[in-house]
Amino acid sequence: MKTIGLTGGIGSGKSTVARFFQELGVHAVDADDVAREVVEPGTPALAAIADHFGKDILQADGALDRAALRSVIFETPSEREWLEKLLHPIIEEELTRQLWIHPDTPAPSDYAPGYTLLVSPLLLETDQHHLVEQVIVVDVPESVQIQRTTARDDNTPEQVRKIIDAQMPRNDRLAKADIRIDNDRDEGSVRETVKAIHRQLTEIG
Repeated sequence: MKTIGLTGGIGSGKSTVARFFQELGVHAVDADDVAREVVEPGTPALAAIADHFGKDILQADGALDRAALRSVIFETPSEREWLEKLLHPIIEEELTRQLWIHPDTPAPSDYAPGYTLLVSPLLLETDQHHLVEQVIVVDVPESVQIQRTTARDDNTPEQVRKIIDAQMPRNDRLAKADIRIDNDRDEGSVRETVKAIHRQLTEIG
């Protein structure tokens, strides 16, 4: 079972592109979803985070206060490094399980049509790129990233710029792409691009 990586900067529209692939029957695993799962209440990772940052990092119901954590780690690089060192191996282990990367075991039949998709904003910044055979980069100009993210999330343009600065530079990301999707277009055009890429990957597979 071949695994294809799908990545892009914040606000690039990875989730929309991933949905277009899923509409074609492609099994997709989203690293952001996995990152949330591994810090759910009762998990060892959440306990370690609360011990390190203090109980104020938790909401009243015991769940992680993501906004509070985000403000801390993007203001203090050493704290972001600590968090990444804790979570990245845990996330990668769970991704491997959900992607069904088991050389000696056939993938479930509903994992057709011959490849799975790993959707991850940090695919190229972490060891996750070792899990994939090809990389698709969803690309938009930085101005579009800021516009979309401020409209979607409770973040200021300054906060979004800090997140962009913490990610791989756009040109470096594009240099590592096997396939590029320009997502600064209407959805119909992007969907047709995804269909063409899907045909190409299916024929290769």
